[in-house]
Amino acid sequence: MKIDLGDLNAFVTVARAGGFRDGARTSGSSASGLSEAVRRLETGLGVRLLNRTTRSVAPTEAGRGLLNRLGPALTEVEAALDALNSVRDRPVGTLKLNVPVSAARLVLPDIVPPFLAAYPDIRLEVITEESFVDVLAAGCDAGIRYDERLEQDMIAVPIGPRTQRFACAASSAYLDRHGRPEHPRDLLAHACLRGRFPSGATPPWEFERRGELVRVDPTGPLIVRAGGATDLAVDAAIAGTGIVYLFEDWLRPHLDNGTLEPVLGPWWQPFSGPFLYYPGRRLVPAPLRAFIDFIKASAADRR
Repeated sequence: MKIDLGDLNAFVTVARAGGFRDGARTSGSSASGLSEAVRRLETGLGVRLLNRTTRSVAPTEAGRGLLNRLGPALTEVEAALDALNSVRDRPVGTLKLNVPVSAARLVLPDIVPPFLAAYPDIRLEVITEESFVDVLAAGCDAGIRYDERLEQDMIAVPIGPRTQRFACAASSAYLDRHGRPEHPRDLLAHACLRGRFPSGATPPWEFERRGELVRVDPTGPLIVRAGGATDLAVDAAIAGTGIVYLFEDWLRPHLDNGTLEPVLGPWWQPFSGPFLYYPGRRLVPAPLRAFIDFIKASAADRR
């Protein structure tokens, strides 16, 4: 059976994008071209791979099985072809990163503009997602996460600040009305603005001082989806709704301009910074290798 590799790639593109139009946008192809390629593949295999309705496109059971096997394999093919970039003067191609919103906001802004200026032939695509993902299965080259969420078979390269802290803050108006907490357990009597991960987990707030670690699980009038809706919690804190707990760097502009006041500052817990991670069992695409070399060089320049 002779199957065109381009048709297989078209199927993977459409299945991941959830539609022909979205697949066309991400791949730079036409929706009609993708549709014809998938139809040709289904005819050649003698099995339907996609269920099509007027509103959505989703893999059939056979399609899901093929997608799970094809995704990593096609990524390996792309990486092998991309390795040819090493003979060029400048790397060319697309680098796709999967990162949490906090990294897109706090880590990448200092890295992306100079990187793209240094490598004008590389196209960078950044996808924000809060849960840990298999970067290959997600069609990405690498991701950014913290060490406690990295799998053992991943190669991890430090990226961004090596030490960060979670901070607690509220408006002065709120604290004037309700009092200023002196110990983390005092938060149990306050209106706290919480974040919930896509998994449904609402992590406790952690504090540390002089070797004493305290975890509290406060309640409050607002819970937001971690990442995408985090700024809503910050805005609510500024408006006097309650106390917010977030990356210090995220809150720093508001702390500096006085719209938010630090809460329990001596208890703010430091933790190690994020890592760029990618699978160690594959060829490293030239755009990713350029990115790794760039962040390593940038870290060396800061020393």
